[in-house]
Amino acid sequence: MNAHPSLEPDTTALRIDLAAAFRICHQLGWSESVGNHFSAAVSEDGAQFLLNPKWQHFGAIRPQDLLELDSNDPSVLDRPDPPDASAWCVHGTLHRRKPEARVILHCHSPYATALACLKDPTVVPIDNNTARFYGRTAYDLSFGGIADAEEEGERLAENLGDKTVLVMGNHGVTIVGQTVAAAFEDLYFFEKAAQTLILAKSTGAPLAVLSDAVAQNTADGWRPYAGMADRHFAYLKAQLPHL
Repeated sequence: MNAHPSLEPDTTALRIDLAAAFRICHQLGWSESVGNHFSAAVSEDGAQFLLNPKWQHFGAIRPQDLLELDSNDPSVLDRPDPPDASAWCVHGTLHRRKPEARVILHCHSPYATALACLKDPTVVPIDNNTARFYGRTAYDLSFGGIADAEEEGERLAENLGDKTVLVMGNHGVTIVGQTVAAAFEDLYFFEKAAQTLILAKSTGAPLAVLSDAVAQNTADGWRPYAGMADRHFAYLKAQLPHL
Protein backbone atom coordinates (compact mmCIF):
# COMPACT_ATOMS: atom_id res chain seq x y z
CA MET A 1 0.00 0.00 0.00
CA ASN A 2 1.01 3.58 -0.57
CA ALA A 3 2.77 5.09 2.44
CA HIS A 4 0.92 8.37 1.90
CA PRO A 5 -2.51 7.39 0.60
CA SER A 6 -5.05 9.99 -0.35
CA LEU A 7 -7.65 10.57 2.33
CA GLU A 8 -10.48 8.17 1.54
CA PRO A 9 -13.92 9.13 2.92
CA ASP A 10 -14.15 6.13 5.25
CA THR A 11 -10.83 6.82 6.99
CA THR A 12 -10.61 10.60 6.87
CA ALA A 13 -12.07 11.28 10.32
CA LEU A 14 -10.03 8.49 11.89
CA ARG A 15 -6.82 9.74 10.27
CA ILE A 16 -7.48 13.27 11.49
CA ASP A 17 -8.17 12.11 15.04
CA LEU A 18 -5.13 9.84 15.19
CA ALA A 19 -2.85 12.55 13.77
CA ALA A 20 -4.30 14.96 16.35
CA ALA A 21 -3.55 12.48 19.14
CA PHE A 22 0.13 12.46 18.16
CA ARG A 23 0.27 16.26 18.14
CA ILE A 24 -1.53 16.58 21.47
CA CYS A 25 0.70 13.94 23.04
CA HIS A 26 3.73 16.00 22.03
CA GLN A 27 2.23 19.22 23.37
CA LEU A 28 1.67 17.53 26.73
CA GLY A 29 5.33 16.53 26.86
CA TRP A 30 4.70 12.82 26.37
CA SER A 31 6.55 12.30 23.07
CA GLU A 32 10.03 10.82 23.01
CA SER A 33 12.35 11.89 20.19
CA VAL A 34 10.88 10.19 17.10
CA GLY A 35 9.87 6.96 18.84
CA ASN A 36 6.67 5.42 20.29
CA HIS A 37 3.57 4.48 18.40
CA PHE A 38 -0.18 4.97 18.08
CA SER A 39 -2.40 2.86 15.82
CA ALA A 40 -6.05 2.46 14.84
CA ALA A 41 -7.87 -0.40 13.13
CA VAL A 42 -9.66 0.35 9.85
CA SER A 43 -11.10 -3.13 9.18
CA GLU A 44 -13.69 -4.96 11.24
CA ASP A 45 -11.29 -7.79 12.05
CA GLY A 46 -8.55 -5.34 13.04
CA ALA A 47 -6.09 -6.77 10.51
CA GLN A 48 -5.84 -3.51 8.56
CA PHE A 49 -4.70 -0.62 10.68
CA LEU A 50 -3.14 2.84 10.61
CA LEU A 51 0.29 3.38 12.17
CA ASN A 52 2.71 6.30 12.35
CA PRO A 53 5.64 6.19 9.89
CA LYS A 54 9.06 5.12 11.08
CA TRP A 55 10.84 7.85 13.03
CA GLN A 56 8.52 10.74 12.20
CA HIS A 57 8.16 13.17 15.10
CA PHE A 58 4.80 13.17 16.84
CA GLY A 59 4.60 16.94 16.44
CA ALA A 60 4.81 16.71 12.64
CA ILE A 61 2.45 13.83 11.84
CA ARG A 62 -0.34 14.65 9.39
CA PRO A 63 -3.39 12.51 8.54
CA GLN A 64 -1.97 11.60 5.14
CA ASP A 65 1.35 10.48 6.63
CA LEU A 66 -0.16 7.51 8.46
CA LEU A 67 0.72 4.11 7.03
CA GLU A 68 -2.09 1.68 6.30
CA LEU A 69 -0.81 -1.82 7.03
CA ASP A 70 -2.08 -5.40 6.95
CA SER A 71 -1.11 -7.39 10.03
CA ASN A 72 -1.40 -10.61 8.03
CA ASP A 73 1.18 -9.47 5.45
CA PRO A 74 4.58 -10.99 6.34
CA SER A 75 6.37 -8.77 3.82
CA VAL A 76 5.56 -5.46 5.52
CA LEU A 77 9.07 -4.96 6.89
CA ASP A 78 10.53 -5.64 3.42
CA ARG A 79 8.68 -2.77 1.75
CA PRO A 80 10.62 0.39 0.78
CA ASP A 81 8.90 2.42 3.53
CA PRO A 82 8.68 -0.12 6.37
CA PRO A 83 7.23 0.80 9.76
CA ASP A 84 9.38 0.70 12.86
CA ALA A 85 10.05 -2.99 13.59
CA SER A 86 9.10 -2.63 17.25
CA ALA A 87 5.82 -0.94 16.36
CA TRP A 88 5.05 -3.60 13.80
CA CYS A 89 5.62 -6.58 16.07
CA VAL A 90 3.57 -5.09 18.89
CA HIS A 91 0.73 -3.21 17.17
CA GLY A 92 0.42 -5.67 14.30
CA THR A 93 0.05 -8.57 16.72
CA LEU A 94 -2.29 -6.73 19.08
CA HIS A 95 -4.62 -5.65 16.26
CA ARG A 96 -4.65 -9.16 14.80
CA ARG A 97 -5.20 -10.85 18.16
CA LYS A 98 -7.62 -8.30 19.60
CA PRO A 99 -9.94 -6.84 16.95
CA GLU A 100 -11.97 -5.21 19.73
CA ALA A 101 -8.98 -2.98 20.47
CA ARG A 102 -9.78 -0.43 17.78
CA VAL A 103 -7.20 2.13 18.96
CA ILE A 104 -3.87 1.34 20.63
CA LEU A 105 -1.81 4.13 22.19
CA HIS A 106 1.67 3.46 23.54
CA CYS A 107 3.93 6.09 25.05
CA HIS A 108 6.42 6.75 27.84
CA SER A 109 4.63 9.56 29.64
CA PRO A 110 6.69 10.60 32.70
CA TYR A 111 4.58 9.48 35.64
CA ALA A 112 3.22 6.32 34.00
CA THR A 113 6.80 5.34 33.18
CA ALA A 114 7.96 6.11 36.72
CA LEU A 115 5.15 3.95 38.07
CA ALA A 116 6.10 1.16 35.64
CA CYS A 117 9.64 1.25 37.03
CA LEU A 118 8.57 0.42 40.57
CA LYS A 119 9.06 -3.16 41.74
CA ASP A 120 5.31 -3.19 42.40
CA PRO A 121 3.62 -0.90 39.85
CA THR A 122 0.08 -1.78 40.93
CA VAL A 123 -2.41 1.03 40.42
CA VAL A 124 -3.72 1.32 43.98
CA PRO A 125 -7.13 3.06 44.26
CA ILE A 126 -6.60 6.13 46.44
CA ASP A 127 -8.69 8.79 44.63
CA ASN A 128 -11.14 9.27 41.76
CA ASN A 129 -8.52 9.00 39.04
CA THR A 130 -6.71 5.94 40.36
CA ALA A 131 -10.04 4.22 41.05
CA ARG A 132 -11.09 4.94 37.45
CA PHE A 133 -8.78 2.08 36.46
CA TYR A 134 -9.87 -0.36 39.16
CA GLY A 135 -10.37 -3.75 37.52
CA ARG A 136 -9.25 -2.40 34.14
CA THR A 137 -5.46 -2.63 34.44
CA ALA A 138 -3.18 -5.48 33.37
CA TYR A 139 0.55 -5.80 33.96
CA ASP A 140 3.48 -7.10 31.94
CA LEU A 141 6.60 -7.34 34.10
CA SER A 142 8.78 -9.31 31.67
CA PHE A 143 10.71 -6.45 30.09
CA GLY A 144 13.56 -7.79 27.96
CA GLY A 145 14.65 -4.75 25.97
CA ILE A 146 13.25 -3.13 22.85
CA ALA A 147 10.59 -5.35 21.27
CA ASP A 148 11.71 -6.73 17.93
CA ALA A 149 9.96 -10.08 17.62
CA GLU A 150 6.36 -11.18 17.15
CA GLU A 151 6.62 -13.20 20.36
CA GLU A 152 6.74 -9.92 22.28
CA GLY A 153 3.43 -8.84 20.78
CA GLU A 154 1.92 -12.24 21.55
CA ARG A 155 2.96 -11.97 25.19
CA LEU A 156 1.57 -8.46 25.51
CA ALA A 157 -1.73 -9.54 23.95
CA GLU A 158 -1.93 -12.46 26.36
CA ASN A 159 -1.16 -10.27 29.38
CA LEU A 160 -3.60 -7.55 28.33
CA GLY A 161 -6.44 -10.06 28.32
CA ASP A 162 -9.78 -8.26 28.61
CA LYS A 163 -8.32 -5.12 30.21
CA THR A 164 -7.93 -1.71 28.58
CA VAL A 165 -4.69 -0.58 30.23
CA LEU A 166 -1.38 -2.43 30.18
CA VAL A 167 1.34 -1.25 32.54
CA MET A 168 4.58 -2.37 30.94
CA GLY A 169 7.18 -2.93 33.63
CA ASN A 170 10.40 -0.90 33.22
CA HIS A 171 8.88 0.58 30.08
CA GLY A 172 5.68 2.61 29.92
CA VAL A 173 1.96 2.17 29.29
CA THR A 174 -0.31 0.97 26.50
CA ILE A 175 -3.97 1.96 26.34
CA VAL A 176 -6.63 0.39 24.11
CA GLY A 177 -10.03 1.86 23.31
CA GLN A 178 -12.94 1.96 20.93
CA THR A 179 -12.17 5.43 19.58
CA VAL A 180 -9.19 7.76 19.51
CA ALA A 181 -10.97 10.14 21.89
CA ALA A 182 -11.82 7.39 24.38
CA ALA A 183 -8.33 5.90 24.32
CA PHE A 184 -6.70 9.31 24.65
CA GLU A 185 -8.94 10.19 27.60
CA ASP A 186 -7.76 7.06 29.38
CA LEU A 187 -4.15 7.90 28.55
CA TYR A 188 -4.70 11.40 29.96
CA PHE A 189 -6.31 10.18 33.17
CA PHE A 190 -3.84 7.33 33.60
CA GLU A 191 -0.98 9.82 33.59
CA LYS A 192 -2.82 11.86 36.23
CA ALA A 193 -3.46 8.71 38.27
CA ALA A 194 0.19 7.71 38.04
CA GLN A 195 1.23 11.22 39.09
CA THR A 196 -0.96 11.04 42.17
CA LEU A 197 0.45 7.63 43.10
CA ILE A 198 4.08 8.68 42.62
CA LEU A 199 3.59 11.87 44.63
CA ALA A 200 1.71 10.09 47.42
CA LYS A 201 4.30 7.31 47.61
CA SER A 202 7.11 9.88 47.66
CA THR A 203 5.93 11.19 51.04
CA GLY A 204 6.77 7.86 52.65
CA ALA A 205 3.50 7.99 54.57
CA PRO A 206 0.99 5.11 54.40
CA LEU A 207 -1.53 5.32 51.56
CA ALA A 208 -5.23 5.67 52.38
CA VAL A 209 -6.34 2.87 50.05
CA LEU A 210 -10.02 2.68 49.16
CA SER A 211 -11.89 -0.51 49.95
CA ASP A 212 -12.66 -2.82 47.04
CA ALA A 213 -16.33 -1.87 47.26
CA VAL A 214 -15.67 1.87 47.16
CA ALA A 215 -13.06 1.48 44.43
CA GLN A 216 -15.49 -0.51 42.28
CA ASN A 217 -18.29 1.97 42.95
CA THR A 218 -15.98 4.81 41.89
CA ALA A 219 -14.91 2.98 38.74
CA ASP A 220 -18.56 2.32 37.90
CA GLY A 221 -19.35 5.96 38.61
CA TRP A 222 -17.08 7.03 35.76
CA ARG A 223 -19.25 5.29 33.15
CA PRO A 224 -21.91 8.01 32.86
CA TYR A 225 -19.07 10.45 32.17
CA ALA A 226 -17.88 8.62 29.04
CA GLY A 227 -19.00 11.57 26.93
CA MET A 228 -16.28 13.69 28.52
CA ALA A 229 -13.77 12.03 26.20
CA ASP A 230 -15.32 13.43 23.02
CA ARG A 231 -15.73 16.94 24.44
CA HIS A 232 -12.21 16.99 25.88
CA PHE A 233 -10.60 15.65 22.72
CA ALA A 234 -12.57 18.11 20.56
CA TYR A 235 -11.23 20.96 22.71
CA LEU A 236 -7.64 19.70 22.49
CA LYS A 237 -7.94 19.28 18.70
CA ALA A 238 -9.27 22.83 18.37
CA GLN A 239 -6.09 24.17 19.98
CA LEU A 240 -3.86 22.57 17.33
CA PRO A 241 -2.52 24.30 14.24
CA HIS A 242 -4.19 23.15 11.02
CA LEU A 243 -3.73 19.42 10.45
